[in-house]
Amino acid sequence: MDAPSELIQRMSEPIEPLPAGLPAQFTPMPNLRAVAFDIYGTLFISASGDISLASPEDRDIPLREAIVEAGAPADALAGQDLGERFTKHIQRAHQRARDGGIAFPEVEIRDTWKELLREIAPEWAAGLEREQLEYLAVAYECRANPVWPMPHLAGSLMALREMDIPLGIVSNAQFFTPLLFEAFLGKTPDALGLIDDLCIWSYRAGEAKPSRRLFAQLRSALADLEIGPEDCLYIGNDLRNDVWPAREEGFRTALFAGDRRSLRLRANDPDCIGVEPDAILTDLRQIPNILGRGH
Repeated sequence: MDAPSELIQRMSEPIEPLPAGLPAQFTPMPNLRAVAFDIYGTLFISASGDISLASPEDRDIPLREAIVEAGAPADALAGQDLGERFTKHIQRAHQRARDGGIAFPEVEIRDTWKELLREIAPEWAAGLEREQLEYLAVAYECRANPVWPMPHLAGSLMALREMDIPLGIVSNAQFFTPLLFEAFLGKTPDALGLIDDLCIWSYRAGEAKPSRRLFAQLRSALADLEIGPEDCLYIGNDLRNDVWPAREEGFRTALFAGDRRSLRLRANDPDCIGVEPDAILTDLRQIPNILGRGH
């Protein structure tokens, strides 16, 4: 059985970004001392534009294929609306979290899978080991939301690392999201300059963007390095999920417009009225320029 990163690599095919029609717009900010990123639609092209956006109808076939591939008895799936069942498990988990005071809940997808499989094939699910469960979750995700590195990703991260710029992440994510770097670039996040304490993943926090608390966590971690949020540039493709909460927590912000699929301008969202990023980027190679260190 492939390890999750190997499975991602094997099941993935190249995806090209689509021009978003929005020009780059920025002036150098030489006082910046750190950079943090969103993942889906910013560092990685996402066929759906973000993680886990598939509708119940779109989920059914990839769910069925992944579960059968993992060895579940096919007759256990007969007549089952898997997409609807999967969605309801996520919705119930979200509601439990909202009842506990979390405005923007995030699930731990391995728990969701356990609940679903115990419901549709309890005898088979009882014998599943953690590795099999993770294989199944990745096999589904690769079908439902294919991803591929944004152009110039590896070179851009390594260039920032060579500049001794602390790098972080604030992203809606699951356990397999950090594995994308090793699967596609052959390097761990740490080897690419991403500092673990500066990487805030929604599945670990139990809370998703646009929650400001994720950015508050990053702000606190940067404070340990004596870096204020005004000295950190946060880059993301969504005006509501990325730019708005990051600005509210004091970060400088850049809207990434490198792929039309994932660019979210949120023109009709009341939370985004008057929200403007400090910069618009269309290529990851522009980041050294905005730091005032380009050639």
